[in-house]
Amino acid sequence: MFMNLMKWTGVLVFAVQSSIVMAQDGPVMVTVDRAKIFRIEDGASAVIVGNPFIADVSMFDETTVVITGKSYGSTNLVILDKDNKPIVDETITVRASDDDTVAVYRKSARSTMSCNPNCEPTMRLGDNTEAFNGVAEQATSRNTMAASAAGSN
Repeated sequence: MFMNLMKWTGVLVFAVQSSIVMAQDGPVMVTVDRAKIFRIEDGASAVIVGNPFIADVSMFDETTVVITGKSYGSTNLVILDKDNKPIVDETITVRASDDDTVAVYRKSARSTMSCNPNCEPTMRLGDNTEAFNGVAEQATSRNTMAASAAGSN
């Protein structure tokens, strides 16, 4: 989470799963394909992410910022106030979720299963290209068919 909040002009608070968590030392930890929401007491005029391939950062409104993990790694987040002065400049670390997943190795080729309650193939960065692309193609095909059936071409 965010380090040394008191050095900033505004107070930054995380709102995670309906509870408010004050910032702690260390980087902001985000999981791939999940969003983390936090609020800024004094409104922000802009948010900037160093590497948009690692994380997507957007403003829901002037006091609510959403970070979505996109790929493994670290980048930084800069938030500017209405006078374009930085009120936040922190590291974001994006990691994989280990919740309900099983990695299956065949020699050096890895594929990932989502197991809750039954195991099903899923896509995870670092998986064998054949396994990853197979799941991606099936998911895309299924989503296309569902959108077509719903009438939204």
